[in-house]
Amino acid sequence: MLNPQFLVSRRRLLNISAAGVTASALPCSLPTTRADSAPSGSQAKSVLIVMLSGGPSQLDTLDPKPGAPLEVRGEFSAVSTAIPSVAVCEHLPLLASRLDQWAIVRSMAHKEHNHLLATHIALTGRPTPIPRGGSDLDRVESRNDFPNFASALDFVRPRTDGIPTGVSLPNYMIEGPLTWPGQHAGFLGTRHDPWQINHDPNDPAFRVDSLSLPQDMSGQRLVSRRTLLDHLNRSDAQLKADTRAIAFGEQQDVAFGLLTSARVAEAFRIDQESEERRNRYGRNKFGQSLLLSRRLIEAGVPVVQATMGIVQTWDTHVDNWGRLKTTLLPQLDTGLAALMDDLRDSGLLDQTMVIVMGEFGRTPKVSTLPGQSVPGRDHWAHAYSALFAGAGICGGQVVGETDAIAAWPISRSWSPADVGTTIFHALGIPHEASVLDPLNRPIHLLNGEVMSPLFTGHA
Repeated sequence: MLNPQFLVSRRRLLNISAAGVTASALPCSLPTTRADSAPSGSQAKSVLIVMLSGGPSQLDTLDPKPGAPLEVRGEFSAVSTAIPSVAVCEHLPLLASRLDQWAIVRSMAHKEHNHLLATHIALTGRPTPIPRGGSDLDRVESRNDFPNFASALDFVRPRTDGIPTGVSLPNYMIEGPLTWPGQHAGFLGTRHDPWQINHDPNDPAFRVDSLSLPQDMSGQRLVSRRTLLDHLNRSDAQLKADTRAIAFGEQQDVAFGLLTSARVAEAFRIDQESEERRNRYGRNKFGQSLLLSRRLIEAGVPVVQATMGIVQTWDTHVDNWGRLKTTLLPQLDTGLAALMDDLRDSGLLDQTMVIVMGEFGRTPKVSTLPGQSVPGRDHWAHAYSALFAGAGICGGQVVGETDAIAAWPISRSWSPADVGTTIFHALGIPHEASVLDPLNRPIHLLNGEVMSPLFTGHA
């Protein structure tokens, strides 16, 4: 048995601030499939997933039905856009004027109406594994989850340059005792977890302490300590045989890489942006998260996930139209407009895929919860909308169509599995790529179909 005091003394050699990077790890398998070459046509270097947690209403955003009855269409009007004969919600004027940059997919669909299970599907493309006879508590995050897109990418295409494969911000999706599944590497182990930022980039005091060395610790001194630690670890047979020590060593590798990566540290210096640019994104948590996401993409992070607000922000059972009109839609509209303008002007849009989606949509029919007086909409996964842009996607088009009340697709539907497959395809991951489950069995990673109309412009 490994002496716990021995591990602690080794850790003291790393007396550096690396909280959030060196979390406890589980043993994980090495990849059997490397994705070093890109299939023909792939051109994305990064993917930004803008997660609208809670599920925005398709009728009140991207798929309005002005001819439907009032109890279906709701309180908002529709406005024309840069795409002839295509309308969006009146409270998305900046998006409407830039819709030639975007493709709207109006026929997203799956079968899960529960927030936690639907989030796992949205972020992994797979159903949440729940033990037979399990309760609601078995729906929360666990190491039995399938890895999310960033974690799976890190498994098949690991990095050694100190730049994390995935970064999620500005908060982990937790509510009380519930932690949303699909946010980490699941059964692949903590080595492949995305790096999680739990700070508000709009806070004047925003900084990421995990990337800062203590004042008395120079980069050269850190490297010297790393060399000493490696020598001690290699010379101890008991350590080399202990799976806990191996897992901790993997986390040390991640920590050292991040602490010595000037590009990543510089990306978090959001205070270096001009006041004019920061104001264009919106001086709120979401707008500044998009600005920080752009900086991370510039630094070379392949997968960035920006969550708007906190968990279930878009869960508008009550006061759907008030919340959308006063906060959610204006912040979304402003932030996305600034993001797309910056990506276009810098040339990054050609190599950055941007996806805006929730875990599902909202019911076509307006409802009022018991004990409430202000109406809203309930959960609806049978049809919802998403936005796609960049990295070869043909903007200025609508993919898919729903019925007269936006309840069901009347054309080909697309699933989160298709979204994941499209992401991996765009990043150049071979179709045969696989990950290993806890029993070391290969699982085919690309489990859907490439959403080819996004790239061809022909639905």
